[in-house]
Amino acid sequence: MNIGVIALQGAFVEHQKALARLGVSSVLVKRRQHLAGLDGLIIPGGESTSIGRLMREYDLLEPIRDLAQHGMPMLGTCAGMIILAKRISGGEEPHVAVMDVEVARNSFGRQRESFEADLDIPVLGSRPFPAVFIRAPHIVSVGPNVEVLATYQDRIVAVQEGHLLALSFHPELTDDDRIHAYFLDLVG
Repeated sequence: MNIGVIALQGAFVEHQKALARLGVSSVLVKRRQHLAGLDGLIIPGGESTSIGRLMREYDLLEPIRDLAQHGMPMLGTCAGMIILAKRISGGEEPHVAVMDVEVARNSFGRQRESFEADLDIPVLGSRPFPAVFIRAPHIVSVGPNVEVLATYQDRIVAVQEGHLLALSFHPELTDDDRIHAYFLDLVG
């Protein structure tokens, strides 16, 4: 199994470490040719506008959109969720735009309002997941084929649409690898 991690900006090294703990090799994706031969792709947290701009600059948006539309499993965390969303509140132009969700940016406040919360995510089992929220977005609305996996204070913070998984929080900043293991199960 070979997983790509978009490495233009953000917490990509932490995702690599989580995958390594699960015994899975990964490739840092900085150019279009790095997408060849991947079984799955992670779009990390960071700054969505910067990541989106760099993805355009390096001609990654269309190839990633094409891979998603042809069934490649993808995990977007925090900014990665914004990158995958078809709609962004406030009029920002969508990026990869493959998940039928609308996302609101920075909906839990600024950097200084970052926090951790235990989330019930039934697909991971009965033990709560220690979610780290940093300038986190949330999902305002979901399409009919999107499954809500978790909420926090009545806000949608984790969703799945078939082979696509998106989270408001940063699972890579914890020692709990259940989200990454769940993603790897999607990859097969």
